[in-house]
Amino acid sequence: MGEKDSETAPIWGKTQQRENNIEPMDVESSSLSGQQQRSQNQSRGSYEERGRGVKEFRSWYSWLIPCFVVANVVVFVITMYVNNCPKKSGDCFAGFLGRFSFQSTRENPLLGPSSLTLQTMGGLDVRKVVKRDEGWRLLSCNWLHGGVVHLLVNMLTLLFIGIRMEREFGFIRIGLLYLISGFGGSILSALFLRSNISVGASGAVFGLLGGMLSEIFINWTIYSNKVVTIITLVLIVAVNLGLGVLPGVDNFAHIGGFGTGFLLGFVLLIRPHFGWINQRYAPGAKPHKYKTYQAILWTVSLLLLLAWFIAGLISLFNNVDGNKHCSWCHYLSCVPTSRWSCNREPASCTTTQLGNQLSITCLRNGKSGSYILANPSDSRINSLCVQLCR
Repeated sequence: MGEKDSETAPIWGKTQQRENNIEPMDVESSSLSGQQQRSQNQSRGSYEERGRGVKEFRSWYSWLIPCFVVANVVVFVITMYVNNCPKKSGDCFAGFLGRFSFQSTRENPLLGPSSLTLQTMGGLDVRKVVKRDEGWRLLSCNWLHGGVVHLLVNMLTLLFIGIRMEREFGFIRIGLLYLISGFGGSILSALFLRSNISVGASGAVFGLLGGMLSEIFINWTIYSNKVVTIITLVLIVAVNLGLGVLPGVDNFAHIGGFGTGFLLGFVLLIRPHFGWINQRYAPGAKPHKYKTYQAILWTVSLLLLLAWFIAGLISLFNNVDGNKHCSWCHYLSCVPTSRWSCNREPASCTTTQLGNQLSITCLRNGKSGSYILANPSDSRINSLCVQLCR
């Protein structure tokens, strides 16, 4: 299912165009007829052509990644429907959208819902995961997005990377790589970002990038321009992780997703080495399908992956704060400067209601405000509190 009969090339660059082994030429071989030489040349194909019929080298139709994109968009639309800014908050951006209008840009500059709505819809809230046993949030948060900008960036990246990977490795491998990487990113985020609500598919997308990098190493023999490819991919990842140190970006989800995807790529994206493809129909003894270094990488990566998930989940559900064991790790997600602060504590305010007058004071910075509101909703109060605490 999902296969088509056509040759394919690896994701990065070109495969080595090696020919069959050539023995030293003797006098008789030099007298081969033109027809024999043409026949011999025709038998020498590229690595991909010789790999046709091998499961790892079939080309697949990409349908799962587009489905993931549609699912993320649908979930965002549902989130905005539940948010219902005009009714619950009142202070909205793009009010002509009615129920689907965005929260004020002062509260959410990404053009999206309130943090309270994201929490309700399944955003990663460590307190709820640990104290209320809502572990499902480690998965649900990967399908939520903070706004239109957040959604567009992640989905365009997912389409660009994911479709080609699915064509090369099939929907099962890439689907598992995407989902498990997102889960790994959520675990690392929960261990270090203890007070924020985290959402987004970034961890899963970075997992695909990690898988692309490890795929080059474990399938080393099939690439001819591997050094340039590795440098290019490392630069792409480095730039994206560098942007993750800006405030408001969950770089721990990026790092956790990338690391999980990198290890998982050694396990899921392994391919037969060049020698096996080249000689699998040759008479006599045949080489093993995978080289020794491939088997070692596969085993070590699987063990490290299992150890990471076991240790991470045990630490999380025992309410371990990663920042207490790594005093500098918070700089991986945000570097404070004179232009911005890395204070990510959630907005907390005291409120006083006297008739129609609501008084709110932010406990973080001491700012206060008075509003004429009769029976304000919790969402409206939370929105005003967030604005005061910014």
